[in-house]
Amino acid sequence: MTPATYPPPPPDSAPDGRTSLVDVSVPGRAPDAFDLLRRGWDDQVGTTIPIPPSRPVGGGDYRIRIRHSEVADAVVEDIYSEAIVGGTGGRFNHLNGRVVLHVVHGGTWDFTRAGGKGGTVVAPAGRFVARYNDPPWEFGIGPRTTSQVLILPAAELRPHLGDGHVDGPTDAPALRLLLAYLDTLDSVLDSLSPGGVRAARGALLELAKGVLTEGVDGDEPRFAPALVRAARQLADERLADPGLAPRVLAAELNISVRTLHRVFAGDGDGESVMAYVRRRRLERALGDLASSPSRLSVSEAAARWSFSDGSHLIRACRRAYGLPPAAYAQELRTGQEPRTGREPRAGDGERSAP
Repeated sequence: MTPATYPPPPPDSAPDGRTSLVDVSVPGRAPDAFDLLRRGWDDQVGTTIPIPPSRPVGGGDYRIRIRHSEVADAVVEDIYSEAIVGGTGGRFNHLNGRVVLHVVHGGTWDFTRAGGKGGTVVAPAGRFVARYNDPPWEFGIGPRTTSQVLILPAAELRPHLGDGHVDGPTDAPALRLLLAYLDTLDSVLDSLSPGGVRAARGALLELAKGVLTEGVDGDEPRFAPALVRAARQLADERLADPGLAPRVLAAELNISVRTLHRVFAGDGDGESVMAYVRRRRLERALGDLASSPSRLSVSEAAARWSFSDGSHLIRACRRAYGLPPAAYAQELRTGQEPRTGREPRAGDGERSAP
């Protein structure tokens, strides 16, 4: 039998750090698979990340990798897992009394009340499920599943769940905002002071509450960076839509247009909502002109990225970069640093279609 492999802990998994990593593999069909998994797990992280009673399924090797970040008494985990089944909460003695939110990006999670009490909740890619974890649940993870899992104190969240669950799509407005906040938090967590961590924990719980109730207080100032990030991500997904406008973004994020404009104004770079949209459309159009094998015309690139016509794209490029689109794209194509007349400013660019 091939021996199980236990990679050494990475440098960021020190016991007093905010982030740690577990990465364990066990051979397929090993009769003592759970013991091997637990031993490798304990060797890497001890009890920092509790392991549920579980067993790999299928004939191949089993691997699980978890990036574990602590935000005071809340935990955020990025998980990759091969197929496994197990139990959590209640008599399984795993994460009792916590609210657990699973956001599935690939593969699938499913949950069934232990003892056959209730149906099965399935969360495939593009869905989330939040549960109170004290009654016991049996779970299954499909092959090659990637997910984000939030393990949260229950006091403020359980009133919105009872002993049940909430599930929905990952593009729900409140969840978009939560995911944008997690991206921001990940980039600054290691540099936060203890007071900053406590504040981050409070914002995390408020955003999770918004997911459970499908509403977030957009006037709460500590959510402004996450709102801006979520709005930019949403705008990037819809740049080719000629109907893209602040009211569309605000409606998708379940906030007012006034709040959307206010958080952009307070973001520090002086770029309005539509200035961001125009800049990103210009970047996409110029990128297409530089990279398209079929060599799009200026008019075709303008139509693709919702400029009203080719002359508007030409004016936007000249205003932003001091060059016409063909010249700018040619320099991008040849790997040169474009010789622009000046650096682009926030709000530069001809207004594209609203």
